[in-house]
Amino acid sequence: MSEEFVTSASTGVREAIETRRSVREFEETPVSEADLRSILTTATRAASGGNLQPWKLYVLAGEARDALVDRVAEKSKTTPFGDGPEYDIYPADLSEPYAARRGAVAKGMYALAGIARDDSAARVAQMAKNFSFFGAPVGMILTIDKQMGPPQFADLGLFLGNIMLLAREKGWHTCPQEAWSLWGATIREVLGVPENELVFCGLALGYGLGDAPINQLYTERAPLEDVADFRGF
Repeated sequence: MSEEFVTSASTGVREAIETRRSVREFEETPVSEADLRSILTTATRAASGGNLQPWKLYVLAGEARDALVDRVAEKSKTTPFGDGPEYDIYPADLSEPYAARRGAVAKGMYALAGIARDDSAARVAQMAKNFSFFGAPVGMILTIDKQMGPPQFADLGLFLGNIMLLAREKGWHTCPQEAWSLWGATIREVLGVPENELVFCGLALGYGLGDAPINQLYTERAPLEDVADFRGF
């Protein structure tokens, strides 16, 4: 696994997996629309139970991206916590080891950003950067029909994963953002998303800023023995 933040294009799937991370500072450099369309087309080959292909994707750049970002920034002045969540991002009573893992990544991220634990204003400001797609030139909103259930959410996750790995093969980085689910009503208003679609997440995409301290965050993974039970070998 690569703990170093790699900005060069990945040469294959394994390297793309090893160098992918959630990036929270991007260059202003635009990405190729043709290349973006190409990787999104390939990403739709994600496995899908019954071939339902339950995902929907809104791809925003330029004025379209800015319109959503600006609208959320304006509404944040009076409703800083958004329109209300589309779903519970985390369980209310998160047990171990999951709570510790979540706490560790937050601690590491804020430390790299130079934000003290008791600096609530700076933490809120960092959280707000989600809603500018962390400065990425492309922002995406992923939705799913409200009639769908857990199996179809898994399919959506596979589609999202494909996008992120294919982005690495182009030398791009991404950040999946469940925080965008807090602004579902505003997203429907600005983008014309139908009421039957649940806003699942956003995705920032672009060239990661190589020397940004926050982009050096490397999250640990549990050892294979903790998650896999081999039998019959």
